[in-house]
Amino acid sequence: MDPWLRRFKPTSIPSACLLHLPPIRSFCCSTPIMTPKKHARSESQTQDDYIQVDHALKHPSPKRAKQIDEDTPYENLCELIDETREKDSKVRNVLHWFRSKDIRQEDNKGLHAAAQKAKEANANLITMYLFSPKDMEWPGTSPARSDFILESLRILKGQLEEKNIPLAIVVSEERGTKTQKVMEFVKENDVSHIYANMEYEVDELRRDISVAKHVQKEKDLAFEVLHDQTVVIPGTLTTGAGGPMKVFTPYHKAWLAETKSEPSLLETVPAPEGNDKSAAETFKALFDTKVPELPESKQYSSKEDRDRLRKLWPAGNEAGMKRLQHFLDKKVAGYMTHRSEPARDPSSRLSPYFASGIISVRDVLARTKKHNGGKHFDAGDRGIDSWVREIVFREFYRQTLVTTPHTSMNLPQNLKFDFVQWEDDPEGWRKWCEGRTGVPWIDAGMRQLNTEAYMHNRLRMNTSSYLRANLLIDYRMGERYFAERLIDWDLSNNTQGWEPSYTIFNPVTQAEKCDPKGEYIRKWVPELAGLKGKEVFAPYERLGKAEFEKLGYPRPYVDYSETAQRAKERYKRDLHSAEL
Repeated sequence: MDPWLRRFKPTSIPSACLLHLPPIRSFCCSTPIMTPKKHARSESQTQDDYIQVDHALKHPSPKRAKQIDEDTPYENLCELIDETREKDSKVRNVLHWFRSKDIRQEDNKGLHAAAQKAKEANANLITMYLFSPKDMEWPGTSPARSDFILESLRILKGQLEEKNIPLAIVVSEERGTKTQKVMEFVKENDVSHIYANMEYEVDELRRDISVAKHVQKEKDLAFEVLHDQTVVIPGTLTTGAGGPMKVFTPYHKAWLAETKSEPSLLETVPAPEGNDKSAAETFKALFDTKVPELPESKQYSSKEDRDRLRKLWPAGNEAGMKRLQHFLDKKVAGYMTHRSEPARDPSSRLSPYFASGIISVRDVLARTKKHNGGKHFDAGDRGIDSWVREIVFREFYRQTLVTTPHTSMNLPQNLKFDFVQWEDDPEGWRKWCEGRTGVPWIDAGMRQLNTEAYMHNRLRMNTSSYLRANLLIDYRMGERYFAERLIDWDLSNNTQGWEPSYTIFNPVTQAEKCDPKGEYIRKWVPELAGLKGKEVFAPYERLGKAEFEKLGYPRPYVDYSETAQRAKERYKRDLHSAEL
């Protein structure tokens, strides 16, 4: 590689991009740039056997990860719930505990079960949302996602109030007091039954385990956690040998067969009917609680930024279902053909609504099947078949969380990749964040992310490949950066999307295939808008030096071929010597 490529100093960011910056402190990082560290291992680990690399990258050792996988929090919680759900408690007030993945009243299994229990006993239904300021202020939560969740909560609170059902906002200032706050709320409001929907991440499972253990000690209190995020319960689709499915293609085939043979899996449940009018006075204090405002660390830089992103991503279930209908009417027929062409914007853009449980996957699939003339997803419209396959990936990733829980703890599914010696390259890291690598396809994707809090899936694959392979920067840094930016961040989707592998995408050939006219690149990299031909895909290589320098666009930071080969050799060396 020509050494002057590495000496290039970036020019200022084009003003056209600055006009569309997201509401964050800088174009690159809301938190200081964190330089990836090599994984130096000492003889002794911390008490919890954690590798302390950087706060953002803290993770268990591979040895500890194996122990967690052998005794999963999911199995532990299920065993506890089998005990706490069967307690014969006299029905008093019934509570549904909303989480950040079921912010809706429509087709909400936990809420429906709570409403039915209350109705059967002529009791009151109350609901709560446990708000943790420190969780929301965590740098790995984007301002756009935080605002989207809070706005959707406000809409939901208003909908429930019309039915005389309170949605109380319970604040836990410290992460360690969540169980205490839940139990205090339960006792203060004479709750006999708690209902909630399952979250499959390790931290959330451990939180529910803690609550379940406290409920065990109470004679007149029951706790039930239901499966609501997926159509098929994670872990139920197994191989012929009885083990969990770990490969997507057979999982997809089994999922299609299961949903075809069990049509009840797509049945939806109604929203709650509501309480008697007297509940408005009985629970006045709960009705009076307010949905919090965005914390200072998540504020938009301007009202214009806030309004722009709220218009791009309107909150609430109604907005999500309108978006679904538009997709089915206008886009799905061409989805299979054009799904990898970001210039066409072929996707449903429902991912933020799925990620926060603002729409139900069962409701979406039931309506999709109806749109398909009642035929199953792999029959009829090929666009529907292709799109539903992407939704099945979401279910598969949740199965992975359940069966391989260490994947939610900053560790790769293939633990050998934890032994890769990553590069310390703060300049490359910053260029990647800013979308100024000198590779138009990569830069376009990063600029879309920094502007819309969203990126087309094809670009997610390519930008992640470039960071972990061509820059050889710890993939967890990129995973964390996506969490800081995406409105649709979802731990299982994000971690599985960033799972390191030997696959390395060529960003030039990918662009030529997926953006053949260069429209996507020209939209997001305005410095190249004037280029008419294939020069737009690799301007430094395909233009003369003088013509290139007029563009005001950076030269490539690294050589693709050389760095791809370096990555393959590094992976081979370090995975071969990995000690598990």
